[in-house]
Order: sequence, then structure tokens, then C-alpha cells
Amino acid sequence: MPSAEEKKQLSDDRFKDKCRKSLCRLCDHTGLDPILDLGSMPLSDGLLTKAQLEQSESFYPLELAFCPECSLVQILETVSPETLFCDNYPYYSSFIQTLLTHSRDNVLSVINTYGLGKHSLVVEIASNDGYLLKNYLEHGIDVLGIDPADGPAKAATAIGVPTLCTFFTRDLAQELVQKGQSADIIHANNVLAHVPDTNGFVQGIACLLKPNGTAVIEVPYVKDLVDHCEFDTIYHEHLCYFSVTSLDQLFRRNGLYLNNVKRLPIHGGSLRLFVQKQDAPQAAVREILAQEQNLGLDGLDYYEHFSVKVQAVQKTLKELIGRLKNQGNSIAAYGAAAKGTIMLNYVGADTRSIDFVVDRNTHKQGKYMPGVHLEISDPQRLLQEQPDYVVLLTWNFKDEILAQQAEYRNRGGQFILPIPEPTIV
Repeated sequence: MPSAEEKKQLSDDRFKDKCRKSLCRLCDHTGLDPILDLGSMPLSDGLLTKAQLEQSESFYPLELAFCPECSLVQILETVSPETLFCDNYPYYSSFIQTLLTHSRDNVLSVINTYGLGKHSLVVEIASNDGYLLKNYLEHGIDVLGIDPADGPAKAATAIGVPTLCTFFTRDLAQELVQKGQSADIIHANNVLAHVPDTNGFVQGIACLLKPNGTAVIEVPYVKDLVDHCEFDTIYHEHLCYFSVTSLDQLFRRNGLYLNNVKRLPIHGGSLRLFVQKQDAPQAAVREILAQEQNLGLDGLDYYEHFSVKVQAVQKTLKELIGRLKNQGNSIAAYGAAAKGTIMLNYVGADTRSIDFVVDRNTHKQGKYMPGVHLEISDPQRLLQEQPDYVVLLTWNFKDEILAQQAEYRNRGGQFILPIPEPTIV
């Protein structure tokens, strides 16, 4: 029987061999460079019912690699979008006040910057429950949402946001244009990384956009992911992890141009991209491209120590939870988010060390976290049972959640922040 070290070497060799044979999602280059192997993971948003706890779960490899040709960071495995997003998709944006405020500010800025009015059309791809588009309706601006998840799409329609419950594709864009529905503004927040056909998706945006229109796109920034060790944002829904260097190439390849970019703190560090049909990059684009080249984001060296940092966080958090549990402390977790699934499974924090998980999203309550089978409850349970510690899985909304849980903290409860290194607050 092979030793633990031999098993690890076999796993590393398989990962490297898989990378050598893989095609880049952006440029079709054959042969990617390995960055990180998180092992086999369940689907992050595949929450379970009580009955499903007795059934076998599907696990998929979660491996991160770098393309030396176009600088795109990407995972190797592709899970069917229908599997990921269509059946009982539990994510509803409107439960997160920080996101609602962020989106409203974005909309008001876009209206003022581009002079939108009653003759304008705004389309949002991955419009979820209408959390963003409803702000345009308040200003008398026509909107159209596109989202494949049945529950969020119905919720959007219920508040008056017209929504097509389907995936956005190049073919759908052509159909809309033929019906006279070209867009002045296209929003696509945290969806560009989700699509298997990355180039086809961008071609669809180019087709749907009016000649002088603008696509306002938000993506997590790979620099922040690496710098802050945000490995739990790597999961099967996120196929790609973008730098401005790779984004500039992606848009140019498909007839669009990145003309402005803003860095945002949301989701642990994001980019807001302003993409148009004219090649007119503003200073911000040129500056970030130069910064990335100087820092080496366009080469493998920038990413080669990421795996070591991730393993250090895993080891420290696992030891901290184990020590607190052995001392007789009760431990819960906050946030049944996709990143929470990765964190819990990678650390091995299951029902033996964590008592339960809480989340404000009522669509998640009563279900169980994939892989680790922790029950998801209403946050009120923190006050009812007053666990000694709570692991904050949704650390990207730290300020909002800590404020909401002021009473729990005033009673002596403490939170554990896992990222960028485990800390008790």
C-alpha cells in the first residue's frame, strides 16, 4: 500500500498530466500550468434535503491552472450549467443589504453617466431576483432580465421585473436583436466566470449591445484572490479567474474593448469593467495593465506560492477549531454560501466539530451543507443557543454580519474570520 507521501505524489502527477492536456477556455492554447489542487469537492450550492443525506453525493475535481499564452487562471473541470444553476438554485441577492446598496449606487451612476431615459433599454444577464433592475424601473427605464434559475426568475417577475428564464447565449442575443431589443446598457455581474463558452458569451454581448452602448460587467479580481488567499471563492460555478490582462484579450478577441475599469472592495475584491464597441481605453485601463505586467500577473511566478499559503490557512484553521472543540467550546458557522461549502469541506469541519450553520436566506434554511451535512438554520438560533464561537464563512460581508450580530457578540460570543488567516474577533 502506498504511503501518504506516495499518494500525494501520484495525485500531483495526475494533476500535472491533466494540465498538460487541457485547452485554455479563452485562447484554446494546449498545455496549462498547475497552480492549486483542492481535491474532490461537492457542488458548492448543491444544498441537501434531509432525505438526501442518506443518498450518495457527487464530487468533482477542483483544480486551478494558468494559461501561459493569455494569462487566464481557470479550473479544469466543467460541470453542466443545467446541473449548477437550474435545479433549486438557492442564491437570492436581495437577502444581502450590502449587495443591494452596492447595486443601487451602480445603477444611479450609470443613469447619470450615460443619460438614460424612457427610450433606453437595460438588460441584465444573470439578473437573479431583480435586485438590480428594479432600480431602473423606479426611474421609468425599460429593463429585461435573463436568468436560468427558476426560483429567482419568478421572484423577479413578481416584483415587476420582466425576466426570461433561460441561459444567455449568442443565439438568444440574435433573437432579441431581431425583435428590436438591442441594449443601451448590459449588466453582467459575477456571471462571466460562470459560462463554459466564454468567447461565445462575449460575442452575445457584442451582438445585443447598441453601436454606442456599454456593457457594465463585474468580476472578482484574481489579484485580490491570490493576495488575500481567498481560495474558498474557487468552486465549480467559477470556471475563470480574471486579471485585466486576460480580460483585455478576451474582449478584443470578440469585437469589444475594455475602455474603463474600477477596483471595488465587494466580494473580497472585484473589478467593474466598462466595455464598448469602440477602442478607446482610458488611463485606468492602461495603468492596471502596466501594474499587472510589473507585478508579474501575466506569468506563472505570481501564482506559484499560492498553494503553500492555502495549505497554511487550512492547517491553522483546522487546528484552531480542533483546539477550541477539545476545550469544550460549542462552535457554529455563519453563511451557507458557495464559499462556505469549499471552506468547510477543505478544512474537514463537519458535524464532529461544527454544530450548525445559520443563514438569513429562507430558501436555504432547513437544508444541509453539501459534503459536511451541517444543518442550516435561521440566524436567530445563535441567540437561542449562544455558541461560544461562530466561523464566519461569508467573510466578504463581514461588516454587515458583525453589525447584525451585535447582541450575540455582546453576550460574549466570538467570530472566527478564516481569511486571509484565521483570526478571532
